[in-house]
Amino acid sequence: MHSIILCGGSGTRLWPLSRKNFPKQFLKLYSDKSLLQETFLRMKEVVPETNIYFVTNGDNYYNVLNQIREIYPDFLESQVLKEPKSLNNMPALALAAKYLKDVIKIDETAPIIEVHSDHYIGNRPAYAKIAKNALSKIGDNIGTIGIVPTKPDTSFGYIKKGENLGDYYKVETFKEKPDKKTAEEFFASGEYLWNAGMYLFNIKTLADEMKNHAPEFYSLFEKDYDTFLKDFQNLPAIAIDYAIAEKSNKLITFEGDFDWSDVGSFDVLAEILGRKKDENPKHVSIDSKNVFAYSVNDGLIVTSGLEDVIVIENNDSILVQKMGESNDGVKKVVEYLKEKNYPELSDNVIGYRPWGKYEVLIDEDNHKVKKITVYPGAKLSLQSHNRRAEHWVVVKGTAEIVHGEDLLTLEENESTFIPVGTKHRLGNPGKTNLEIIEVQTGDYLEEDDIVRYEDVYQRS
Repeated sequence: MHSIILCGGSGTRLWPLSRKNFPKQFLKLYSDKSLLQETFLRMKEVVPETNIYFVTNGDNYYNVLNQIREIYPDFLESQVLKEPKSLNNMPALALAAKYLKDVIKIDETAPIIEVHSDHYIGNRPAYAKIAKNALSKIGDNIGTIGIVPTKPDTSFGYIKKGENLGDYYKVETFKEKPDKKTAEEFFASGEYLWNAGMYLFNIKTLADEMKNHAPEFYSLFEKDYDTFLKDFQNLPAIAIDYAIAEKSNKLITFEGDFDWSDVGSFDVLAEILGRKKDENPKHVSIDSKNVFAYSVNDGLIVTSGLEDVIVIENNDSILVQKMGESNDGVKKVVEYLKEKNYPELSDNVIGYRPWGKYEVLIDEDNHKVKKITVYPGAKLSLQSHNRRAEHWVVVKGTAEIVHGEDLLTLEENESTFIPVGTKHRLGNPGKTNLEIIEVQTGDYLEEDDIVRYEDVYQRS
């Protein structure tokens, strides 16, 4: 048994928390683990850790690798697949299936479960039980785990159950997101499940169904792996729902009832955190009712005389909106920020890199102060700057530094100065995170003032 976790989404509906350079699947929203980490921990209760694979885009490749290694140090780079181009989930699944078939060489009849990296599941034991049962019963079908609805919701597609075959149902039909009246009818009938996008299949069946219903995928799937990668960008950007599921006569569905949510809006996040019944000591409510306040930095938020409001505070942005309208509301906000070229739409004061991260503490015209964290064993590129000098102070861990022709080792409270134009490199030879304070001075302090000479991450 194997699992494919899709994690290439941008998560714009959770702006300002989710950004292009660090989308929602990497955020810690309702626990001390990110959504991605929660997904991995959940799936390792269903299949072996070594059989879990991720599909993501180039921008997020190292985010996936670093986050999973935080909780499972033996995680291999070969378990993260990088899409040549971000399309949709059908191309992503075809890529994963091709990789498992040609590179890992798994049995083509071995069951596979595909899940998304940004879902919430409150009852993990119940989920593991259903997922394991579904994997054992999938056979040569293509299956889904449909969610038993808890309310008439218009934000999900629906699956209509057909013939009851014991552990599962034949899928009679898929339904698009309904209007309110139709959703109420679906809910009252008891004949429908939410489509959560969890699919089960084996490679042989998937290939057969591509041949029958998605020949453009099948023709490329039949070629060698290198050719598949080279021509991947020419595949249509389509979901498996439309490419195969709605056309196939092999669709079955397993009922899932395990406290599931698609963490797709702040209204949903408010519901999830509301179930935990934990008081938020950093939210002071004065004469306010039904207010959801969330601070990334655990900052104090005080609301006075407000009702049905969401308040989201991030490092550089604050969102205030009406409760119950967060889905469409954030969409309009994102469209406006994109039109006006606001950098806050994609960037953050925290920048994530393959080697670690940095946080901008002070940003002025002629100086900038950053806190830099370098992961164990990682190192930055060998580089120089044309218009800025840097002063590094080690505050935690041990730093190994290339400074011109010299190699330095600095411990906590030790520092070095790097003049303009000097080749330098920062590395962490230790087993815990290295943290330094970097003070930049100069007439230009942006990230594009970098001349790279060597880089283990092959950045230009």
